[in-house]
Amino acid sequence: MDEVRLNRLLSLQKMESTEAEVYRRLAKMQSDPVNRTILEGIALEEERHESVISKITGKAVAPNKFQVMKHVILARIFGFTFSIMMMEETERDISSEYRSLGLVEIADEEEEHEQKMISMLEEERLRYSGSIVLGMSDALIELTGALAGLTFALKDMDLVALAGLVTGIAAAFSMGASEYLSSRAEKRSGSAVKAAFFTWISYLITVILLVSPFLILNSKDGSLIGLEIYEAALVFTFTIGLIIVAVFNFYTSVVERVSFKSRFFEMAGILGVVSLISYGIGIALGIALGVNA
Repeated sequence: MDEVRLNRLLSLQKMESTEAEVYRRLAKMQSDPVNRTILEGIALEEERHESVISKITGKAVAPNKFQVMKHVILARIFGFTFSIMMMEETERDISSEYRSLGLVEIADEEEEHEQKMISMLEEERLRYSGSIVLGMSDALIELTGALAGLTFALKDMDLVALAGLVTGIAAAFSMGASEYLSSRAEKRSGSAVKAAFFTWISYLITVILLVSPFLILNSKDGSLIGLEIYEAALVFTFTIGLIIVAVFNFYTSVVERVSFKSRFFEMAGILGVVSLISYGIGIALGIALGVNA
């Protein structure tokens, strides 16, 4: 066997060994017996592929410990579905590599069997992704706009932080209650209580992150990065908002296999327009009511 072919096979062998270890560890993390069984089945399939290649190369390989650790950590933070989709996405064209090496059976199994098994997996947080989107997107659009208006109307860090927290926390409970009533009225599958919880917690976390610059920055400082301190705090709030939009849309683009760019720019555009309108309203109301910091 020539060296180039051997190296290609060893690379595939290591990949299969790594994936088998990842699936084994993900299976151990599952409380759902169905998901555990499916993941164990995929692990066995990957082990069989590794064994077939091992007989050709005549060598044994160890899993890539870094990749195993990375996917286990991703699973703990974002869920096992995200971790699996990320792993499969990086190896999308692997079946063509198998075919070019004459391993047609493994190529067919990579394309069909594993994808069918993966599609059978169910993760609770994905069933309530709509509720998470509702809470997060509403908090981003409503509170970012409100903070823009409050910042230029009040020009006071403490007042803006107080008003933002009171408004945001009250809105989080309101959104949670609305989602509960909506789930009950529409008789959606899943728990109305869990849908309400995911809406509430995603809204509340977003609120805390958006208001945090007004709490962290020292209101006694006159300026920062060439801006008034309250203006700098608002810039950081916008930055945090865009990071939240980017992270969440990256997550959904992986697990739902949709375009990241279109969804990100759509949401970022809405965020910008609402904030700009609120900015104008804040200035106008500040002048009309004679509010001056």
